[in-house]
Amino acid sequence: MGDLKIKFTKKRDGSIVSHFERADGTTTWLRKDGPNAWFFVAHDLTHYAVETILGYRRGFYGLVAEGWDLSDFGTPWPRGPLPADAEPAELVVGFLDMERAEMSELSAADFNAKAAVYFSTHKLDNPPILDDHHLRAMRAKASELHIRWGKLADGETLELNFDRSL
Repeated sequence: MGDLKIKFTKKRDGSIVSHFERADGTTTWLRKDGPNAWFFVAHDLTHYAVETILGYRRGFYGLVAEGWDLSDFGTPWPRGPLPADAEPAELVVGFLDMERAEMSELSAADFNAKAAVYFSTHKLDNPPILDDHHLRAMRAKASELHIRWGKLADGETLELNFDRSL
């Protein structure tokens, strides 16, 4: 199973249930309703692509695997201080979400410049520096996951495993 079993289920009423089971057997889950439900599953699938391609172990899925509850990521986000060593997965995913919404792609140079500005503005150290290979790989993985999700029928579940040791 790895550190976290991830399940996204399309419900017949249009809602989406996100269910996460940790290696110790504890779980956290959340149901999203309405027109924004699709955004959240797309966002979370993009997290999976980013965190697995970049080897992030303390991004969203790593924190859930460590015991964070999904409500810990709610408004105001996050409900507790992020650990100092939490990786910048949310920033990378946010940029990829923006690309998807705008139907455009940032170059690695543009991505790195925007990340540097964000980190400087928020007085953070060590902005992520990505190359075109990483960006292509994350986009391809996210696209593959979005297509798999889109092909599911109502009532079906997309399952993924997240392992922090890889």
